[in-house]
Amino acid sequence: MHRSNRLGRLARPGQDRGQVTVELLGMTPLILLTLVLMWQCVLVGYTYTLAGNAADEAVRAATAATPAERQAACRQAGLGHLSGAWRGNATVTCGGSGYVTADVSLKVPVLFPGTVDFPVTVHGHAGAVEEAKH
Repeated sequence: MHRSNRLGRLARPGQDRGQVTVELLGMTPLILLTLVLMWQCVLVGYTYTLAGNAADEAVRAATAATPAERQAACRQAGLGHLSGAWRGNATVTCGGSGYVTADVSLKVPVLFPGTVDFPVTVHGHAGAVEEAKH
C-alpha cells in the first residue's frame, strides 16, 4: 500500500501547478532571439531584392538615354526605386558602351531600416544591350 499511495500522490492533478508558466518564461528569451534573427534575415533578403531591382531599373534607363545623359539617368532611376531607408548610403554606377551595366550597392539595416546599418554591403548588378538610336 505504501507504494501505490506514493504513485497516487505523484499522479495527483495540481502537483505541477505553474510549471507551464515557468517553462514559458524560461523559453521567452530564446523565442525572442529567434524572432529577431529571423527578422534580420528577412531584411538581408529584402536588401538583396532591392539592390537587384534598382540595378535593373538603372540599366533600363541608361540604355534608353543618350551617352551624355547616361550616368544621370542611371543614378536617378536606380535611386528612384529605393525607399528612403536604403537610399541614404546607396551607390549607383553605370558604364559600358554597346552593352551597358549598372551596379547598385546598399547597406543592410540592423532591425529597423533607416536607423543603423551593418558594415555589410549588398551588391546588385544588371546589364543590357544599348538601344539603337534612330
